[in-house]
Amino acid sequence: MYAPIFAVVSQAPAAAALLGNNPVRFWPFGEAEEDAVLPYAVWQPVGGGPENYIDSLPDADSHTLQVDVYAASEASARAVARALRDAIEPHAHIVSWRGESREQDTRLYRFSFDVDWLVPR
Repeated sequence: MYAPIFAVVSQAPAAAALLGNNPVRFWPFGEAEEDAVLPYAVWQPVGGGPENYIDSLPDADSHTLQVDVYAASEASARAVARALRDAIEPHAHIVSWRGESREQDTRLYRFSFDVDWLVPR
């Protein structure tokens, strides 16, 4: 019922090199530590549902996740996004690049993208 995004990212060496490993700075949305060390990333479910069939029960659940990277520089945000892409793509599909921005209050650079993950039951 849940996409294993944290497990996949936390086991990827390139992502761990940028996001650390104690803690892994990749949190569910709203759970990032206050004043977290940069860079870090968050994820949140934004859609999904069971793979329904007319003649049988679902055999998988689909999940759409939004991933947001926050960093002190554009280059750092892009490097983390690249490492996350490389960690995720063997397991799921990146379906949109939501773009880059700079947060007005914090002045942090942000890179955002969406992932569709199909999880067998």
